[in-house]
Amino acid sequence: MSPIDLPEPPYTVVVFTSRLRSDLDDDARAAYDRMSARMEILASEQPGYLGVESARGDDLEGITCSYWVDDAAAVAWKQVTAHLLAQERGRQDWYADYRVRVATVTRAYGKRA
Repeated sequence: MSPIDLPEPPYTVVVFTSRLRSDLDDDARAAYDRMSARMEILASEQPGYLGVESARGDDLEGITCSYWVDDAAAVAWKQVTAHLLAQERGRQDWYADYRVRVATVTRAYGKRA
């Protein structure tokens, strides 16, 4: 995963950390991967979307950071019907554990390649 370019702060980040269920078979994992890809595309079409960074390890633990122009844009994304359905499916079928944290980024810095 390479860091994405974002505008100067402030902006909102939604940090989603999760652990997939260890009993997922190949079909369930493929369904999860398809849904994740669809949600990334759908999010990118929403007003106020700035970008996403996501990674998942072999240990089934993952992190996704989605970036939004402000809290209102992040809240609006949470309420998109297809996203609500994906959230419910995740709770029922895919996630053993997850956490969501929302914050305002006030500073950002780093090194570009």
